Amino acid sequence: MDRLWGLLQRAQRLSPRPSQTIYKRVEVPHQGRLEEEEDDQEEGAELPGSFCPMELKGPEPLGPRPGLPSVPWTAAGRRAAPYLVLTALLIFTGAFLLGYVAFRGSCQACGDSVLVVSEDVNYELGSDSHQATLYWSDLQAMFLRLLGEGRLEDTIRETSLRDRVAGSAGMAALAQDILEALSGQKLDHVWTDTHYVGLQFPDPAHPNTLRWVDETGRAGEQLPLEDPEAYCPYSATGSATGKLVYAHYGRPEDLQDLRARGVEPAGCLLLVRVGVTSFAQKVASAQAFGALGVLIYPDPADFSQDPHKPSLSSLRAVYGHVHMGTGDPYTPGFPSFNQTQFPPVESSGLPSIPAQPLSADIASLLLRKLKGPVAPQEWQGRLPVSPYRLGPGPGLHLEVNNHRTSTPISNIFGCIEGLVEPDHYVVIGAQRDAWGPGAAKSAVGTAILLELARTFSSMVSHGFQPRRSLLFISWDGGDFGSVGSTEWLEGYLSVLHLKAVAYVSLDNAVLGDDKFHAKTSPLLISLIESILKQVDSPNHSGQTLYDQVVLTNPSWDAEVIRPLPMDSSAYSFTAFAGVPAVEFSFLEDDQAYPFLHTKEDTYENLHKMLRGRLPAVAQAVAQLAGQLLIRLSHDHLLPLDFGRYGDVVLRHIGSINEFSGDLKARGLTLQWVYSARGDYIRAAEKLRKEIYSSEESNERLTRMYNVRIMRVEYYLLSQYVSPADSPFRHIFLGRGDHTLGALLDHLRLLRSNSSAEASSSRLTPGLGFQESRFRRQLALLTWTLQGAANALSGDVWNIDNNF
Repeated sequence: MDRLWGLLQRAQRLSPRPSQTIYKRVEVPHQGRLEEEEDDQEEGAELPGSFCPMELKGPEPLGPRPGLPSVPWTAAGRRAAPYLVLTALLIFTGAFLLGYVAFRGSCQACGDSVLVVSEDVNYELGSDSHQATLYWSDLQAMFLRLLGEGRLEDTIRETSLRDRVAGSAGMAALAQDILEALSGQKLDHVWTDTHYVGLQFPDPAHPNTLRWVDETGRAGEQLPLEDPEAYCPYSATGSATGKLVYAHYGRPEDLQDLRARGVEPAGCLLLVRVGVTSFAQKVASAQAFGALGVLIYPDPADFSQDPHKPSLSSLRAVYGHVHMGTGDPYTPGFPSFNQTQFPPVESSGLPSIPAQPLSADIASLLLRKLKGPVAPQEWQGRLPVSPYRLGPGPGLHLEVNNHRTSTPISNIFGCIEGLVEPDHYVVIGAQRDAWGPGAAKSAVGTAILLELARTFSSMVSHGFQPRRSLLFISWDGGDFGSVGSTEWLEGYLSVLHLKAVAYVSLDNAVLGDDKFHAKTSPLLISLIESILKQVDSPNHSGQTLYDQVVLTNPSWDAEVIRPLPMDSSAYSFTAFAGVPAVEFSFLEDDQAYPFLHTKEDTYENLHKMLRGRLPAVAQAVAQLAGQLLIRLSHDHLLPLDFGRYGDVVLRHIGSINEFSGDLKARGLTLQWVYSARGDYIRAAEKLRKEIYSSEESNERLTRMYNVRIMRVEYYLLSQYVSPADSPFRHIFLGRGDHTLGALLDHLRLLRSNSSAEASSSRLTPGLGFQESRFRRQLALLTWTLQGAANALSGDVWNIDNNF
């Protein structure tokens, strides 16, 4: 510093007088002064001590000074030195500010990359830890190493050997074992929730029966039900008599096709195949078309024809509930903590006609008796009947005597509390109960759930501290329609829609090893893609799961992504509670797993079906789910793609536009939907830019953004319909007049305007297009979407509607 002052003083003494101002150091006992002197001016007053101790003196005359050489160019350089220093500082400061602004501005143009999680995201340990910062690669390596120490295969085998029908003594014993297993891990909380639900079981004293009916209408010989324990929970009880009709999969389009071919399903018993749609959807469609009852059988054509793989016995029937909904159908919309608190009410999804599963052998016997037109080629199956005919056939009398029982079921919970956002939960769950051995149905999921709980507990011991809380849940009552999970959601809905970030389901995770599907909310698609690129394929060495997928279809999401079906436990989380959810499944060449929901769903059959690769496939599912949990529980910014729903609406608008001419002729318009969609897209883009222009270290802002992101799914639940009357309020995934699907079905009636089409479209049979109903549907859809756009915009003063 002293040398610098010396140089400045020498430069002052050599500078010209007329137009120069020179800085000169002034010695002051306690503080510096800044003075400026002209030829005739005295020193100025003292300034605050924060100023540099200098004075400004006017220039002195030119000329040689005693003791100094007269070198003109050297003198000029010395005179310019302070200006060069100041100029350099100004340039550096300007360049720094310009670069900073440019960097922030360029990020706003990054688009969807806001949702791609960086590989360099660091995960800091608590202040009481002496370990180094953990990066994503560190956490990934730690997770994979600790996961490899588990015993997945042994747990699958042991669980599948245990009797675990909901409400049974075997289930109570298994629940206690799982509770003890979770209590033995390093979890912050372990507890259970008990619900008293109405479940339906066969009556051993009065078994269900199927009889021939003679020409006079009298019930005759009884057909042997070779798998008498198989039944359809929540079937209507009582009897039904009518002629038999073959109706393929029992979809609305199948029943419409029957009518078009001159075969009327109304007043008949329908014989339908397992697959494509759920049992509940088959029965609901049959009821809508006036059928009196439904018989459901497994056709070999719907399963793998590989002679080297095991196949379902022709004597086996397939179990499946027929409640068109989830949860306890006797307390719809309310939690079943104590049924006596609520008046006796039943879900509108309970059928009014009986249903019963049959074996393939009994179905063959019935198909041989059918007359009438030959079924279409795509309806032909692989039973020893050629050809399949539509009917009608001989008369049948079906009697169903199932009885309802109030049954206690228990969900089991384990929790690792988050460090920064402990009130935000990432939930992972698996069904525990099973009607039969349930190896694929629930033993695999239970084993993976326990292994993940153990692995994350070990990670905590090694320094991992998730930002958000992790909930590990073992569900009861899943075989009766996700009863345990739905009752929990109903009981804590007012809390969960504010705190649940996402749900990962482990049910039906391993049904093969050739194909991979993810039934998911659109919000999770980008994250799933990222994780697939980091998980090794279980049956293609040297490839990731993503590589395996794009080999068969370059459009990976078209190959992998599927909508959430109602028979998935993840469905209620999204369609009822507004929480983004996903369920993974490995499948066998897109063929159904033949033993699902049968007494043959054993560990041995699952092991044979996968040709010994069960441990590898289960490990791949565990890796996929575990890395998904790490990202969701620890990323500073939630990796949920909140812009995806704009694309979902855009895809549907293409279908809606087909009817714009028909609507215009009636003086109607869809402009409201277009405007709401535009507002949603703008709100999503605005939020992206806000996130990019903010500081990641600002925890207050990060939490505000995360709250807005995690509630996007909830914003899409219609606030204009009652949860008790329409529990699945999601406008894209739900059921009811408020949904986009219902609006499209109604618009299709503009072209046909027939009662048959109304029936197949889930509208009131006998009614065509109704303008008043359309206007109401349009308003429900539009204002729910507009509300989502407004909520995504943030504060009310930031909302910019172009409505």
